[in-house]
Amino acid sequence: MDRRESAPQENGFLKDLNTDEAEYDDMVEYNGKKYRVPYKIIKEVTFSGLNPSDLKDIEHSARLQYRLLLLDSVLKAKVEFIRSRIIITYNPPESMNRKDKISRQQLIEFLSKEGVGVNPGSIAERDVDYFEEIYKYQFEPASIREHAPYGYSREQWKQMKPEWDRKQKEVAQAKYTKFLKFQDSYIDQHPELLGMGTKRNFAEQPKKLTLKDRIMGKGKKEKDKGFWFHGV
Repeated sequence: MDRRESAPQENGFLKDLNTDEAEYDDMVEYNGKKYRVPYKIIKEVTFSGLNPSDLKDIEHSARLQYRLLLLDSVLKAKVEFIRSRIIITYNPPESMNRKDKISRQQLIEFLSKEGVGVNPGSIAERDVDYFEEIYKYQFEPASIREHAPYGYSREQWKQMKPEWDRKQKEVAQAKYTKFLKFQDSYIDQHPELLGMGTKRNFAEQPKKLTLKDRIMGKGKKEKDKGFWFHGV
């Protein structure tokens, strides 16, 4: 029994549970199963129309992207030197979770310290469902990562894909049939590989008797039945 006059210090985790953020239900149901995810709705901001001289070169852009990813509140970052734009997926202050947060203004200030100026009129931001767009992405079939071949639009590829899949199956079946024919012809040409004749007369070869069959006298004639015993 605790007889201390002063109240014990509250555990940090319990302290977090007593906040309003503890009401956030981070369990998401998908296909009848529940998944625990650290985020729900986050933000993606795009800074476009940047001054090319601010990004300097490809090496500088790569280092800037790395520094952005070092921020605990940044989930994804892409610095595109050729297009002169930066795309950042981050955890905003209004998100209902216990992870580190950062505001869009703080991101702008961070880029300013790195020598990159942002035009307020060229900022685009949208909400991102973490479970649908990031977490679930890796568990879905590869078809969601499939894109149209070079020179075709997504709609054109959707119309072409069924015929393409059918032809691919026909080619695969033709290859397998060709392999079976080669396998049969090769066995006919090299019967010694089986050790008991060719494939055609393989079933006609006599069955090898086991030690029990030899002792008990079975298997000498398929029609013979009964029990045969060695005398002592």
